[in-house]
Amino acid sequence: MIEPVVLKGFRDSVPSQEIPKRRLITKLEGIFSLYGFSPIDTPALEYTNVLLGKGGGETDKQIFRFEDNGGRDVALRFDLTVPFARFVALHGSELSRPFKRYHINKVWRGENPQKGRYREFYQCDFDIVGVDNEYADSEILSTMDFCFRTIFSSDSSAYRFHISHRGLFNEFLDSLEVRDKSVEILRTVDKLRKIGRDEVLRLLSEETGSQDKAEKILSFISCDTSRPFLENLEYLEGLIGHESESSERLRAIYALLEQEGIASSFSLDSSITRGLDYYTGIVYETFLTGAPSIGSVCSGGRYNNLASLYTKESLPGVGSSIGLDRLLAALEDLHSPLLESRSSADVLIASEDKASSYEEDVRIAGRLRQEGIRCDIYPFNVKKMKAVYDYSGKNSIPLILFHNWKKERMLKDTRDQSSQTVTEEETVIAVRNKLSGPAGIQA
Repeated sequence: MIEPVVLKGFRDSVPSQEIPKRRLITKLEGIFSLYGFSPIDTPALEYTNVLLGKGGGETDKQIFRFEDNGGRDVALRFDLTVPFARFVALHGSELSRPFKRYHINKVWRGENPQKGRYREFYQCDFDIVGVDNEYADSEILSTMDFCFRTIFSSDSSAYRFHISHRGLFNEFLDSLEVRDKSVEILRTVDKLRKIGRDEVLRLLSEETGSQDKAEKILSFISCDTSRPFLENLEYLEGLIGHESESSERLRAIYALLEQEGIASSFSLDSSITRGLDYYTGIVYETFLTGAPSIGSVCSGGRYNNLASLYTKESLPGVGSSIGLDRLLAALEDLHSPLLESRSSADVLIASEDKASSYEEDVRIAGRLRQEGIRCDIYPFNVKKMKAVYDYSGKNSIPLILFHNWKKERMLKDTRDQSSQTVTEEETVIAVRNKLSGPAGIQA
């Protein structure tokens, strides 16, 4: 027999895990629809040259790459942004300008697995391409805020968005005359939360050839995120020595966030650089107040040159990506109400004698389903209720509608063990009352 094992960094998802994930995805899709984003999909496999060199050397090493049966050099996508750039270049004539998309699907990276981080995982991306201004930047940030406000039931203290700007950082590197080493410096700075200040200082000293310049870079990326956004912006302008187009863009974005009434959820954090090479403007990461060790659960930025690798048309873009698996791991630790309901149905219909009651079971199930109540039918004659309770328990079904040999219908609530006799005409109302009561579930 073949041993039923799963590859390291990969995993199965059982219903108790998949049901909350699908509910979260449905919520997010509804939000993206509110903002006018359209869904797309791209293949899991791409030609390797489409993916290589787009995320940086470290990302290239994590790509799952192989030769297919036709001798082609192919690879699994490591994110949803690079395939999207290829998608826009290929289908440009079919798409509006600007084009707003969302894409929720699996990606693959051969990195070291850890809590909330796997080699196969879900990303949830939303982007706007074809426009480069503060309105597009702020709309992505607004969408992020709406998503997390929904997830955390309007508790804005549960999350924090940290914003920076690649252009601002590059201007500072210009002032230190180390702009030519910006790629290496950006990747090192991006590791600050992972490897700590001392190790980052050592690496920066090697890359810049100067401990003094390394200290100045650390000073630049260490602004106090508890200070007001605009105060931090003025502090960074002072370190650079002047205002700039990048700082003015940040001011304009922040003004739009203030107009919307959500600016208090955003901090200016110059340590945010994002490790991927394709970012050119604003960048951001999202941290959960109650789960700081989980890291960023939503990140992204502006990438104005990525599509130029595939087309001569100018296609500036900005977007964000929610790491669904990491977010779900954090919500599990935080005991989020969003994950409480893992039921496959609201009601389980069971009977002692299927031969005489099956047609009635099907009719009642049809009525419940037409009312939007999720309904399952137990397909065996019930000899012992334990089997029914085991089935409802493993599927987290809260209500059992039991038809006994006396032709009586009993509605049993497995959550508080209460029960009541109901007629067929009373069934829908009785079920609705149970589901909407104090112990009600979220469909």
